[in-house]
Amino acid sequence: KVWEWKSLQLFVTGEKNTRHGPVFTQEPSDSIFPLSADDNQVFINCKAKGNPPPHYRWKVDGREIDTKSDLNYSLIEGNLLINNPHVINHGGVYQCIATNTFGTIVSREAKVQFAFLQNFSRKSRNTVSVREGQAVVLLCGPPPHYGEIKYSWVFNGQSSFLQQDARRFISQRTGNLYIAKVEASDAGNYTCAVRNIMTNATVFSSPTPVVVRRDAVMGEYEPKIEVQFSDTLHISKGSSVKLECFALGNPVPSISWRRADGNPLPGKIKINHSSGVLEIPYFRPEDAGVYECVAENSRGRNVARGQLIFHSKNCATLKDAEMAIGANLQWECKAVGKPRPTYRCSNVFMHKNGRNHVEGGTLTISRISLLDAGMYQCVSENEHGAIYASAELKVVASPPDFTRRPVKKSTVIQRGGEVVLECRPHASPRATISWFRGGELLKDTKRQTIMEDGTLRITNISKSDGGRFTCVARNRFGASSSTGMLVVKEPTKIIVTPLSLDATVGQSLVLPCEVSSDSSLSPIFKWFFNGKAIDFSRQEHFEMIGGGFAGDLMVRNIQLKHSGKYVCMVQTEVDTVSAAADLIVRGPPGAPEDLVVTDITEATVQLSWSSGPDNHSPVTMYMVQARTPFSIGWQTVRTVPDSVPGQMMHATVKDLNPWVDYEFRVVAINSVGVGEPSMPSKQIRTKAAVPKVAPVNVSGGGGARGELVIMWEPIPEEQQSGEDFGYVVAFRPLGSNTWIQTVLASPDASRYIYRNDSMAPLSHFEVKVGVYNSLGEGRFSHVVKVVSAGEEPSEAPSRVWGRSVSASEIEVFWEAVPPGSSTDEIIGYEVVFWEEGSGQSEADRVRVVSTTARLSGLKGNTVYQISVSAQNSAGLGPCSHALNITTKKPPPSQSPGNIEWNLTNSKIFLNWEHVKAMENESEVTGYKVVYRQNWHGRTTVLETNKTSVELQISSGEDYLIEIKALTEGGDGTSSGPIRIPKMSSKFQTLSSIPVHHYIKATLFIF
Repeated sequence: KVWEWKSLQLFVTGEKNTRHGPVFTQEPSDSIFPLSADDNQVFINCKAKGNPPPHYRWKVDGREIDTKSDLNYSLIEGNLLINNPHVINHGGVYQCIATNTFGTIVSREAKVQFAFLQNFSRKSRNTVSVREGQAVVLLCGPPPHYGEIKYSWVFNGQSSFLQQDARRFISQRTGNLYIAKVEASDAGNYTCAVRNIMTNATVFSSPTPVVVRRDAVMGEYEPKIEVQFSDTLHISKGSSVKLECFALGNPVPSISWRRADGNPLPGKIKINHSSGVLEIPYFRPEDAGVYECVAENSRGRNVARGQLIFHSKNCATLKDAEMAIGANLQWECKAVGKPRPTYRCSNVFMHKNGRNHVEGGTLTISRISLLDAGMYQCVSENEHGAIYASAELKVVASPPDFTRRPVKKSTVIQRGGEVVLECRPHASPRATISWFRGGELLKDTKRQTIMEDGTLRITNISKSDGGRFTCVARNRFGASSSTGMLVVKEPTKIIVTPLSLDATVGQSLVLPCEVSSDSSLSPIFKWFFNGKAIDFSRQEHFEMIGGGFAGDLMVRNIQLKHSGKYVCMVQTEVDTVSAAADLIVRGPPGAPEDLVVTDITEATVQLSWSSGPDNHSPVTMYMVQARTPFSIGWQTVRTVPDSVPGQMMHATVKDLNPWVDYEFRVVAINSVGVGEPSMPSKQIRTKAAVPKVAPVNVSGGGGARGELVIMWEPIPEEQQSGEDFGYVVAFRPLGSNTWIQTVLASPDASRYIYRNDSMAPLSHFEVKVGVYNSLGEGRFSHVVKVVSAGEEPSEAPSRVWGRSVSASEIEVFWEAVPPGSSTDEIIGYEVVFWEEGSGQSEADRVRVVSTTARLSGLKGNTVYQISVSAQNSAGLGPCSHALNITTKKPPPSQSPGNIEWNLTNSKIFLNWEHVKAMENESEVTGYKVVYRQNWHGRTTVLETNKTSVELQISSGEDYLIEIKALTEGGDGTSSGPIRIPKMSSKFQTLSSIPVHHYIKATLFIF
């Protein structure tokens, strides 16, 4: 480090300015400048702030630059301008020097160089002869240059540069072209192209002819790494590093990269398409380590490795110092860098008085005087360069001054307490301190002590200690004093303290806190829960109640989260007291954890778990629940033991159904209640077994003649116990010893019909139904008696008659078949009807359970033949004799026309033209008038045998009206909706406009 005293300036407190030494805001840095005809000036930055403003001078390679005599140099403020720079004359190491009345500082060293690129020699290059399959290296031999260079190669004078691939590689370190394995197409002329990135100048070498010999072909050989990176590389923080690696060989080797420590390559790395270059941008400490390049082909492999070492750039800091006159200074310059920086001294001016000493990075000055004020500079350096740090030392000389830090005007303290009265005036050199109470000089006693820094300490305060205290400070430049009052109050005490309690979830309680205090003080209550202040505006469970000298805490609807330590803190102007209590909240247990299912059989499993929190109330028992795809939610299951005690963390679940998917959970119970269930276990399936459940509700009967119908309730899927479930149906005639069996492979089957035309009606059978699955047969049901089907009814319904209701409907009536005509119960009747002349095969059918039927959808004025038969479970009986009934003529197709209406107050008068029926239509017997309010009102129907009608309506609404003719064949064609608006008030006649035109204009669909 270098400590430089440049100039001295007295600094006295109280000056109303900000005068200070120079501080660099811009320093020159290493630079490379391109030289070109268009740009013949170079600008090097340097700027410093200071008061007074500094003036500047420059050095190059250690010698001062005289800007007055050397016309190539000129100063612009602090910046250096080089006119018409020359590569040799003006390259070098530059430093900027800034000076004002406080002293001088020197900038860091900046290396200035100029980028250039000379031409290649025009000398022709020798021919390179190589065998096919052999490797070749073509040397570039770049001309003299400076600045970043980019190398390329041109093949046979082509306009584009040679493309690199796995076989061809151009080193950007040497410029050489490497061909791992020569092919016949590689013969030709190769030219090295060099471009200076800064000047953008490009030069070309003479061509290098390459001849590929055909007399022999090179055999295969293992990779030989020809291009590799250094064994050790020091990389600075934030820089980018490129590692080159390329191998020659036959076959062409593949290149891969890895870290020697096995860690993955950083995600930010870039590898070019030929894998010959590994780039690590923004180098960080974690990127350091040994990197390996692996070249491999079918003949072998080779590895190149190198270590990347991280180093940080040098950094030095030196802080401004302000010291009192006569004080001792130890001033440290902190420098950081890898390798560790060393220090040197240069241009140091020291007073030969024995007070100054420099060791390592620390400057020591004893008994500082006014002459020591000024600018100081420290220089640290390692192999990466030198760093300059500068700072200013100000020496302060002043009499004592209490302006900024007077004695506290009033100090309030409780009786029996301890007080510290500070006396800290600003003084240089340090002042001597005296204390007075009233006019009495205070001296050290058992209860009062004047500390080394001037502070007055009084213990075991009594009422008599109150009064006026004055601090007097003196140094060689003068004296000053400051006074404050000491007021003694009675101490605060908590007389009703909160008590530690147990509570149950959901309860409410009060934690008391009451104090006695000096009557002139106003206590402030604060409550803390587990170390954090309670914000009553955000806590719905907490409320502070009371007032004055009480601040009780109400806790409502207590929850488990409210367990913990509660502290009541009471603050007054003079003291703070507190009292604490523990609240234990007991609640239902927490959820059991780590539930595991083992030892799975067809009907049992073993469960084990670990206990959850007991929430301050021991677990008394555990309850096990299960869920299946067939259950409704979770169901409690039976266990061994029946009641699982709270100390047991395992149980056997029993009475499970085989071949069923189960999930289990465990619920803990304590004296407070039932806790939360555990997380469901992993779903398991019990093992398969022979079915244990037999079908129930076996019954039968009915069916067609010659059938034995057997029915049962299917076994639910959860009780089928395994795969390939089915039923075994067994039956035998009553009194027989031989069972007839059949197998139904469907698990959903619920009925079986045995057919035998020779079976007598109502034969009695014994029936049972069993089950089976892939593991075997299960149990049979109890034997029940079932009767086979009976006979169809033997008689047809009698006294069949009917009548035509309209052109499209006929009603048919008959008497029921007597009970004796059927061996089984009559369950209904079938009515068959067809048009006369069409044949019964084209008949329609209607089935009913009563003795009457309405046939609809018929043709008008048409003769229908109708027959009825009875039905029981065995089938249909004989048909009755056919009955002929003719439907009525259809209603007229013409609708009422020439409709006129008149609206008067609440009456509508309607008049229309009579409808005349045609010969094949039913005669008109009257008319039907249908009307309603607007679209959604209630419909009203009025029938009349006249062609006019008077309607009583409510006012204020629109009405829709339509008219139909009435005939025995049914309702005729509607006139269509007629809309009568509520605002109409005069008679309107529509006879001049055809009704159907009017309807089209106001069409509504009903």
